Amino acid sequence: MEEDAEEVIEVREFDPERDCGGVEAVERTCEVGPSGTMSLFTHLLGDPLARIRHSPAFLMLVAETRGPVREIVGLVRGCIKTVSCGKNRHCSNPARAATPIYTTVAYLLGLRVSPFHRRRGIGLKLVQRMERWFREMGAEYAYMATDKENIASVRLFTERCGYFKFRTPSILVHPVFAHRLPLPRRAAILRVPPRDAESLYRRRFAATEFFPRDVDAILSNPLSLGTFLAVFKSDSSAANPWLGVDSFLADPPGSWAVLSVWNCKEVFRLEVRGAPTWRRGLARTTRAVDRAFPWLRIPSVPDLFRPFGLYFLYGVGGEGRGAAALVSALCRHAHNMARDGECGVVAAEVAACEPLREGIPHWGRLSCAEDLWCMKRIADEYSEGTVGDWTKKPPGPSIFVDPREF
Repeated sequence: MEEDAEEVIEVREFDPERDCGGVEAVERTCEVGPSGTMSLFTHLLGDPLARIRHSPAFLMLVAETRGPVREIVGLVRGCIKTVSCGKNRHCSNPARAATPIYTTVAYLLGLRVSPFHRRRGIGLKLVQRMERWFREMGAEYAYMATDKENIASVRLFTERCGYFKFRTPSILVHPVFAHRLPLPRRAAILRVPPRDAESLYRRRFAATEFFPRDVDAILSNPLSLGTFLAVFKSDSSAANPWLGVDSFLADPPGSWAVLSVWNCKEVFRLEVRGAPTWRRGLARTTRAVDRAFPWLRIPSVPDLFRPFGLYFLYGVGGEGRGAAALVSALCRHAHNMARDGECGVVAAEVAACEPLREGIPHWGRLSCAEDLWCMKRIADEYSEGTVGDWTKKPPGPSIFVDPREF
């Protein structure tokens, strides 16, 4: 007779002194990716907390079998931060009409259950225990992200845990070629110091959904490789060195764009497994040709079949009719940074209706057109503002994706 999971499974906090081996074993058996022969595996470089340790508050839980032989059979990670969930439109001062409304939100990620222990309620137990910690820490909402094709995950959260399908952003991925990409001659790219970048983001994008209140901590993190601003050389601002954010915003050019670059390569590596031999050979051939004849600028497929790093583009924004073209110039600049950093791809995640999406180059085969975010309200009171229940609010044109949790 099969024993109930409640009697044999213990959920507890991850212990880095004794649990790393067990966690790695579970990760190895849970390759993540779309259905089919190929799957995407994540290497955490020996640090199971790598994807959450840069967040303001974080926790990792493991599910372990009881008895003479104890085995880790499941795990989940969670982190908490304060983000914007809307705009305060009832302010009496018109100049402050776009003041952000902040809320405390928890992000649940990396839920894994060993294939040999599924359908025993372990995933549900891990989620419920993590949600209890979220509430203890004062979070008002919890959300998670998953591939919409991962039916088991979608059903667990929407049917058993009470989450609602909330947003469907796109993950746009572009390979890093062996050759450098030329920058548009009409665009000038300026590096923005972290303090000015913080001010620019707060003054222009603070009311964007999921904008983090501690954006200064993100921009000053060593993993953030810089913030870059693009303008057209025909604008007077392009002829001068960066004079500060106050000067820039006092007389902004007609069109401009900004983005920041995060070094995920130092946090984790990805690897595509299960690719057929012919696909590996084709990729190898394109890289060889690209290296031999870089002036031809032939698009090549990087070696994604061994662990590779990526640079993540975050804080993508801009204004003016030419903003999308300037975002494209910034993406080319980021590609060249990733090439120098020996990365395999660059990636960005944007809202489904992001106005600047057309300026972000990507390969459809590598990208995810519709990532699924599910959200649940876990608090009874509203801490601030008049946005109401965020889970019922229609999506805005943009979202700010925190690079610490990508």
